[in-house]
Amino acid sequence: MTHLPSTVQIPIVPLGDSALVVKFGESIHEETHMRVRQLADYLEKHPMDWMIEFVPAFTSVTIYFDIMRLLSEGAAQGQAEQPQNAFRLASRLVESIILQLRDVSVPPARVIKIPVCYGGEWGPDLDIVAAHNGLSPQEVIDIHASADYLVYMLGFAPGFAYLGGMSERITTPRRQTPRLSIPAGTVSIAGDQTGVYPIDTPGGWQLIGKTPIELFKPRQMPPTLLEAGDIVRFYPISRKEFAAWGEEKR
Repeated sequence: MTHLPSTVQIPIVPLGDSALVVKFGESIHEETHMRVRQLADYLEKHPMDWMIEFVPAFTSVTIYFDIMRLLSEGAAQGQAEQPQNAFRLASRLVESIILQLRDVSVPPARVIKIPVCYGGEWGPDLDIVAAHNGLSPQEVIDIHASADYLVYMLGFAPGFAYLGGMSERITTPRRQTPRLSIPAGTVSIAGDQTGVYPIDTPGGWQLIGKTPIELFKPRQMPPTLLEAGDIVRFYPISRKEFAAWGEEKR
């Protein structure tokens, strides 16, 4: 379990008339991420009656709320407010939660290993990434598969994980013209980030391989393989191993 340093004053700003944003920082950083996880983990385990949902991001947590339930909760705690002051009430209640988190620990990170068949028809841009960085395709594979990637957040598409920790040695700009359809499971690079497309979708990232693992299963709970706070480790597999993986599913 990881303990965080004492909580300092955290900005809370309104988002419309029925949501607020708790801002833990302005830039992507592991300590900021840990604070986001700390609050998100608490809200997952102790949801308030007046909360509709919460959305963790790189540096913040957005909380959507039901105004009438919020006002009822405030009245029950002796904090009666008018509807136009719902944000003020919600802020006070969230601040009290944040103060409780000072000595709360977050669960240890799960390590998720993802097999990847690099290059070929599933990684048509591997040579582009290699040429852009003055490397061989095999060097790109070795570098990509040697890092531990932190899942900062999910977004863009169901189960799409924004990963931190990719080596600067293989950073590559996005394609100037996005592809209209990229198959689910495709592993890609854009700038200093890498990720896996969880569903068939358009996209402009450089495609370097594909995994036989499904990252999004809408009929399961939870439907996403990855969650914020996970550690992802990619490892290479051959075309034969990739094919065998598909046979096992049948």
